[in-house]
Amino acid sequence: MPHEHYKECIEACQNCATMCHHCASACLQEYDVAHLTKCIQLDMECAAICEAAARVMSMGGMMATHLCELCAEICNRCAEECDKHAVEGMEHCRECAEACRKCADACLTMAHAQAS
Repeated sequence: MPHEHYKECIEACQNCATMCHHCASACLQEYDVAHLTKCIQLDMECAAICEAAARVMSMGGMMATHLCELCAEICNRCAEECDKHAVEGMEHCRECAEACRKCADACLTMAHAQAS
């Protein structure tokens, strides 16, 4: 089954998407939402790419490697933005950044394994 080859990466993408949705929702509940617009936007974009990558990998898709490289890039950008707010005490941003980094690592590992 094609998806078994990508199992760890699929799980990392699904977890990241969940954490990004949670982070965006939690950011919307913060006092200064305007200060968090970039974070919310990146959360939503990251979740969308993670969900797409997981779906394509579950099919054993031909573009899985390229999509995972893009996924790693957006995950790293989202993590960087979330880190800015995590230092201000926003736990949801810290958790999101952690999930994004794990996903980026899993995606790059998978992409490099496929390229070899």
